[in-house]
Amino acid sequence: MKFRPCIDLHHGKVKQIVGETLGEAGQPVVENFVSSYDSTYYAEMFKRDGLTGGHVIMLGGGNQEEAVRALQTYPGGLQIGGGIHAENAAEYLAHGASHVIVTSYIFKDGQLNLDNLERIVAAIGKSKLVIDLSCKEKDGKWYVATNQWKLLSDVELNETTIRYLEQYCDEFLIHAVDVEGKQSGIQQSLVSSLAQWVTIPATYAGGARSFEDLALFRELSQGRLDITVGSALDIFGGKLPYDEVVKVLNEA
Repeated sequence: MKFRPCIDLHHGKVKQIVGETLGEAGQPVVENFVSSYDSTYYAEMFKRDGLTGGHVIMLGGGNQEEAVRALQTYPGGLQIGGGIHAENAAEYLAHGASHVIVTSYIFKDGQLNLDNLERIVAAIGKSKLVIDLSCKEKDGKWYVATNQWKLLSDVELNETTIRYLEQYCDEFLIHAVDVEGKQSGIQQSLVSSLAQWVTIPATYAGGARSFEDLALFRELSQGRLDITVGSALDIFGGKLPYDEVVKVLNEA
């Protein structure tokens, strides 16, 4: 179990937002925090603390320059997602990303697009690919959410889906959309299920707000999953001391 840091970029600024509000027609994006620091400040911090496998997420346009600056500040230490496809993936790897993260590119119109998945694997190799399986609950099941989480796909997240996709990627990134950015606690049933399903590295994100949540996550995941903490951290306007989280999870 590792702590995976994050740098979320929106309109060129480091922010923590309620991801589910991104792109809602006629509705403002709910911002939990807007940093006065740029992406390199956080990349330097994560590099200093030896945190690997964190992700830079470009939430819409206007973020490429800041994203590249973060990657170049911490070469090999960060993954990148948001608008990644077969034609530009190698470019971000050349800028220093350890992996690229894809969601909407391989889930088109609510369906898994195997052609696109095979295309990006051919371009960069499975060892550089992270598949984002961020999901929402519906009728007691989990479904992959795409297009800035506005579209609930027909792809059910279960052991069969996980096992099939593992042959194409190096890791998974899985946001629990219903709680992401809301500091309302982790999705316990999802964490428990993922721990049973995955056999490759997987990072869970969503809802963690306290050291009790982190302890519960460790128990439910049996140490088989990594975790991202965002809005709850003091470096992003929350109350959880970043240094303490790093210490606690590095000792886990």
